[in-house]
Amino acid sequence: MYPRRTGLLGGSFNPAHGGHRRISLFARDALALDEVWWLVSPGNPLKPRAGMAPLAARLASAQAQARRAPIRATAIERELGTRYTVDTLRKLVRRYPGRQFVWLMGADNLAQFDRWKDWRDIARLMPIAVIARPGYDGAAFASPAMAWLRRYRVPAASLRSKGKWSAPALVLLRFDPDSRSATALRRADPDWASRHSGASPRDMVTHRLVAPGEDPRAQ
Repeated sequence: MYPRRTGLLGGSFNPAHGGHRRISLFARDALALDEVWWLVSPGNPLKPRAGMAPLAARLASAQAQARRAPIRATAIERELGTRYTVDTLRKLVRRYPGRQFVWLMGADNLAQFDRWKDWRDIARLMPIAVIARPGYDGAAFASPAMAWLRRYRVPAASLRSKGKWSAPALVLLRFDPDSRSATALRRADPDWASRHSGASPRDMVTHRLVAPGEDPRAQ
């Protein structure tokens, strides 16, 4: 019996939108994943707190976008007590030994990946699949992280095989670009979070409720 293959897409999801869903389903098909988990961050260290909606609202928006798809939106970092991606991934690997994980990220994140805590350790924990994003490819391919990761580049077919994945491994995925962004959505609909203000979403991985007043950003 093969381990379940799970893509991990992290972010603020402030709010979640169709672009998140589209790239997740594309990556699932390209890499033969069983499902994708959206890791809704309690607080991104690289993003300002101003304008960040409460965790419950962001998780509720992610679950709405994930509906009827092999995608599970989770705020598991709240339970793990982690703030940085590398710490989250270390704990997920230990907590779910029966799964194979691949880290999914857009080219915009690759462009600044060298600013992430222990980013080389992230690459050693699991394969990384980078999805093209309009306007960021040049900076991504010229980045210090790409200079280090380039030697580990492998074709997507190597992850589609049913053998055990090895890391570091970098897969570059290209598809029709999706220009949607959470920033543009917030500008067009600044009150989006109010529609989720009373929501107490149940985490799709831990199955615990996230209360509207619970806001780890203040911790």
